[in-house]
Amino acid sequence: MTARLFRVIVPVTNLEKAAAFYETALGVRGERVSPGRYYIDCGGTILALFDSQAEDGRQSRSNPGHIYFACPKLEEVLERSKAAGAEIEEEIRTWPWGERSFYARDPFGNPICFVEEGTHFTGGAFIE
Repeated sequence: MTARLFRVIVPVTNLEKAAAFYETALGVRGERVSPGRYYIDCGGTILALFDSQAEDGRQSRSNPGHIYFACPKLEEVLERSKAAGAEIEEEIRTWPWGERSFYARDPFGNPICFVEEGTHFTGGAFIE
């Protein structure tokens, strides 16, 4: 049996704003599952928007590293992300390992990256 990633936590401070941002940027709907959690299914891995203040009275910080999303129609994702309030850190470009992507931060400071589906690098031949 192989382990598989099934849920990724993204700390937020306003669940409604976070849900609106990610639903707009990703073009998919999610569901509220508790007072401080909102789940969006991203191809079998759940993006769990988590407001710890609403859930258990604690404050949380943004994630330190990027979460990567493989998406079709990258230009549309970029435009939706901008409209939803993303801070774009790096416009669309193609990297030496073949990925075509852009880097951003969500409205809560979490670093995210959107990679054009079919160009995402999962290991193997690239060595520089």
